[in-house]
Amino acid sequence: MTGLAHDYLDLDSLLSPEERALRERVRGFVDERIRPHIAAWYEAAHFPRELVPELGALGLLGMHLHGHGCPGRSAVEYGLAAMELEAGDSGLRTFVSVQGSLAMSAIAKFGSDDQQRRWLPGMAAGELIGCFGLTEPTAGSDPASMRTTARRDGDGWVLDGAKRWIGLASIADVAVVWARTDDGTGTIRGFLVPTATDGFTATPITGKLGMRASIQCDIALDGVRVGDDALLPGATGLTGPFSCLNEARYGIMWGAMGAARDAYEAALRYALERRQFGVQIAAFQLTQQKLVDMVLEIQKGVLVALHTGRLKDAGRLRPQQISFGKLNNVRTAIAICREARTVLGGNGITLEHAPLRHANNLEAVRTYEGTDEIHTLIMGRSVTGIPAFGGAA
Repeated sequence: MTGLAHDYLDLDSLLSPEERALRERVRGFVDERIRPHIAAWYEAAHFPRELVPELGALGLLGMHLHGHGCPGRSAVEYGLAAMELEAGDSGLRTFVSVQGSLAMSAIAKFGSDDQQRRWLPGMAAGELIGCFGLTEPTAGSDPASMRTTARRDGDGWVLDGAKRWIGLASIADVAVVWARTDDGTGTIRGFLVPTATDGFTATPITGKLGMRASIQCDIALDGVRVGDDALLPGATGLTGPFSCLNEARYGIMWGAMGAARDAYEAALRYALERRQFGVQIAAFQLTQQKLVDMVLEIQKGVLVALHTGRLKDAGRLRPQQISFGKLNNVRTAIAICREARTVLGGNGITLEHAPLRHANNLEAVRTYEGTDEIHTLIMGRSVTGIPAFGGAA
């Protein structure tokens, strides 16, 4: 395969030597520690917890954060790492996203000095695991309707409620839980809840058709009592969790392109090796059209992610622009993975090949951190100046 097969527009020339070196380190880790095992992990619905300290040693946990043992890398470097991890599997990139972009970001952005010192060094090293409890059984795209409550009780708080689709909750040491307070205003606040606290229960969700090498849970909060030092002092209202979601959404736009690239490269290898009617199937016009369409969309998607990352590093990125990348790149990546599967024919529905596994994972990625519909409405409000959430005109 030629260089044009992998990087048609020479996008590597837009990266610094340091950025390329970091990408190659993560790619090597994926090739050595994830690719040989991912099919078995996916089939068994197994998350390889033993990789967590290795991810920490690579500097991938909270890698865009500064201080308290965090790596302090750039947004583009974080994006490149996310792309390589998701080329292995969405579940492994999701771990890094939940740990760093959600749980660690919440503590770094809104936590007290004591909270940051207590949790961030261990989380950056992979010695401690965090989760982020926002979504509820009846409050997914509409977090303002959350029912989890935090009631003042003496010098502490009592939390009651339920959360759903919470990544890592059953293996986490600390949960960032968002709840509506009983202070008369119903303000949403964040709390750091050690998962060993009485009344906290996390139950893994089974029967998933995607994200099988990852952990998502139901959380029950039944009279969970925490001290006043559990309250995140810097977060009031939904602005706090939304800012963390935007960190995760940013990584997703890169990660999705990693899955798409891996599916395309699998289809290309197969097309060059597989022979039908006496020739390589890569010689057929329709196969070449499929491959070219994949190249077009992958290169455009990476350009979107890279430009977004440069804006983020320059401090000029707006949340509405993150919605552009998340919406476009995940939707595009699913189409690429499905098309790559068709090149593989019937063999493509087995775990011997990656494209359909990636497509199944991306169905979950398409839904979490804002559905297509939510990001469409975010963009629509920016374009028209008219909010249309909840059917409002």
